[in-house]
Amino acid sequence: MPELISEHACFGGVQRFYRHDSTAIGLPMRFSVFLPRVAPGALLPAMFYLAGLTCNEETFPTKGGAQRYAAREGMILIAPDTSPRDAGVAGETDAWDFGAGAGFYVDATTEPWRQHYRMYSYILELHALVLRTLPVDAERIGIFGHSMGGHGALVLALRNPDLFRSVSAFAPIAAPTLCPWGEKAFAGYLGVDPEAWSRYDASELMRMMQAPFPQGILIDQGLGDKFLATQLRPEVFESACALAGQRLELRRHAGYDHGYYFISTFMEDHLRFHRENLG
Repeated sequence: MPELISEHACFGGVQRFYRHDSTAIGLPMRFSVFLPRVAPGALLPAMFYLAGLTCNEETFPTKGGAQRYAAREGMILIAPDTSPRDAGVAGETDAWDFGAGAGFYVDATTEPWRQHYRMYSYILELHALVLRTLPVDAERIGIFGHSMGGHGALVLALRNPDLFRSVSAFAPIAAPTLCPWGEKAFAGYLGVDPEAWSRYDASELMRMMQAPFPQGILIDQGLGDKFLATQLRPEVFESACALAGQRLELRRHAGYDHGYYFISTFMEDHLRFHRENLG
């Protein structure tokens, strides 16, 4: 059972922070949960939110502005940390875009990262944990995220459509095998095998599929985002969706950058999108 660290009244529900011993990571991990008011015995739809580089389990609940809408619509919000912490791996805090705070939602296969940096498996472990401990309807779980977390949300949804029934993203790293952030992370965590890289690239995965989410995928992207051209590459995912016959709503917004002012502006749209698709 996860250990409750703190609980805060929030929009008629509670914002909680938990710690638990993770089998996938081999270390304690933290995650946050917004739990709206729920009738005894009721099961609610739930959303997993995956945060981006340098973030943790507190970023989304404090900056995303999602609780008000989730409380009104009766949705549970779950946000994990973005990497192991204090794993004892040499160099894990040397760079902001690799190591601590930058797990990239992959299962590392190279030394010294392979023992603890297993964030892909951790999200699946957390999915199972919340089903055991929270009033979550297993048939109504969606996933979304931002930047590195947008990449993670797309990959986890595409590889596990039976677990995550809807997916969206804010400014995702949409083709990580083609950008500096992804190249650095994948080389460090996965080595040089291009096939291993492609298993964690949403654009590559989509090219091998046939409309895995017929209800559609929603992506919002700010045109004032300084990372758009070099790191995010949404046009690559857009082309892959066209090839797969996947309905995609890729909304491009003039003036918006990469941060949480942008994310919070369109948060309600994303939660409404998931609520309509999850029922």
